[in-house]
Amino acid sequence: MLTNSQLRFFDAEVLRLPQDKRTEYHQQVDRLIKTLSATVKDKTKIKITRVVKAGSFAKFTILRKTSEDPVDVDVVFYICGRSVDSDTFESLSSDIYDLLVELYPNKAVEDFEIQKKAATVVFKGTGLAVDIVPVIEIEGQPGYGYQFGTDGSKSLTCAPCQIEFVRTRKNADSDYRTLVRLGKKWRNYKIGADGPLKSFHIELVLAHLQDRDGPSDSVEQRLRDFFLYIAQSELKERIRFPENNGAVKQFDDPVVIIDPVNNDNNTTARITEAERQSIVSSAVEAWETANFASTEDDDDVWKELFGPRFKTKDQQ
Repeated sequence: MLTNSQLRFFDAEVLRLPQDKRTEYHQQVDRLIKTLSATVKDKTKIKITRVVKAGSFAKFTILRKTSEDPVDVDVVFYICGRSVDSDTFESLSSDIYDLLVELYPNKAVEDFEIQKKAATVVFKGTGLAVDIVPVIEIEGQPGYGYQFGTDGSKSLTCAPCQIEFVRTRKNADSDYRTLVRLGKKWRNYKIGADGPLKSFHIELVLAHLQDRDGPSDSVEQRLRDFFLYIAQSELKERIRFPENNGAVKQFDDPVVIIDPVNNDNNTTARITEAERQSIVSSAVEAWETANFASTEDDDDVWKELFGPRFKTKDQQ
């Protein structure tokens, strides 16, 4: 069985974004936010009231960049004076894109392009992609607003609340973020980063297990519990959290994991029945592999889950 120190070594040396890169990325994003915050409030085409970091970068669950582990940063633009009913993802992203080009007309440092998810700033030096996420704010509810999807959907969200959700679990178990990165690395290697099982889903399933079972004494055991939970439940159990106060909407989707900041949002609504079965099959295989690797105490077997760069000590 792998010790906590061994898995923390793998996390620190292979999975986690190195401190120098984190500092560099933060500086780039902070400069972008500072420029935007200082200038966008005077614009008339679109009113930006707040710009904040979000996603796995802000939650400290991001993986370091590799060929199979893309690195991007979500930055939420809180917008006022726009209509939740008439505006769309395309209209908001287009206006934000025009604003970015206006602010950086010569593109001497940054390149701009519209990607499928959002207006995006790509930094030439590091290749870091910053996805701009438009959110129409709700007056009188700090942090809350409606986020638009590329499929025409919109849902209530709260970027600072999502970050606090992860921080709360990390404060209760210092290995929570390590487990999330382990889960994401397995997903990227075995299922694919663009597959149906999103990073947010991994965070939520691991948070559910922590809420249910308490902090993990063994990182490896909790990782195997993660695979086992998906395998045994077949993702047919509805997951909700202590943050979900009051009534929770009923859903008929194949997988139901309630958004901890919005009782009416099923975070897994886009997972189809076929995709659910595929995820469960992958988890069954992962659980069997992890148990065999643990029994045999064989790093080469663990590489079947995490790829050839898996290591638990410095290679001499």
